[in-house]
Amino acid sequence: MVDVMVSSVDKICLVLIFMLSCLKEEFALAGIDITNIPLTMDSWFVSQPLRERLHRLGFTKIIIAGKSNYTFTIGDKKQDAPQWKKALVLDDPQWGIDVPSCRIRAHSPTFGSLILFFFRKSTTRSYYLMNFSQGSMRGAEIWHIWKQHHLIEYFWKMLKSIFHIRSMQLQGDGLYTALLIKILAYLLALRMKARREFSKWTNTQMMRHLSRHHDLRDFMTMHFHDAFSIT
Repeated sequence: MVDVMVSSVDKICLVLIFMLSCLKEEFALAGIDITNIPLTMDSWFVSQPLRERLHRLGFTKIIIAGKSNYTFTIGDKKQDAPQWKKALVLDDPQWGIDVPSCRIRAHSPTFGSLILFFFRKSTTRSYYLMNFSQGSMRGAEIWHIWKQHHLIEYFWKMLKSIFHIRSMQLQGDGLYTALLIKILAYLLALRMKARREFSKWTNTQMMRHLSRHHDLRDFMTMHFHDAFSIT
């Protein structure tokens, strides 16, 4: 018998591939090809096996945040990502990219030839993204996709705060409960947006308004009566 050790990261990646496969099949029944939708992931998910599995599933646009411990060769020089962050000159904000940035081709011992996108936020800290897409992408395309990632991440963090998910101390299978709460919260936001007084608000604006001016239980009772369980 051979013992096969699977890391927690590998397990999560396998679960991710399984979930995406199921979603792809379900959406295909409705005539929707979700592989046309760009994927963005945090650096925690970075791996060549995951990249290959996503390609086999048919996803063509994949942008992943880069880790600091990766080494790249750019031109004739080889050094790690933190050194490249300091060495590369970032262009001023330009059309389609509202932050200083630099799109450049590099070679990685792990991933082979790929496009990197370095950028600096409003602070002095620099970050970089790895283009795992099956085709080349312009810097503006990469940045536009990643900006959506940031907005979605910010929205989820706001939901975690409003619904006090962290204080629930959910562990193990409880993580699925946390995910379900987020989905229900998102559906609540969509339902709020259907009401005239919230129709022109973004989801973020609604969540801020809800957290600052309302008790969630009172709000749901006032606006939705018995349509939602508030226990």
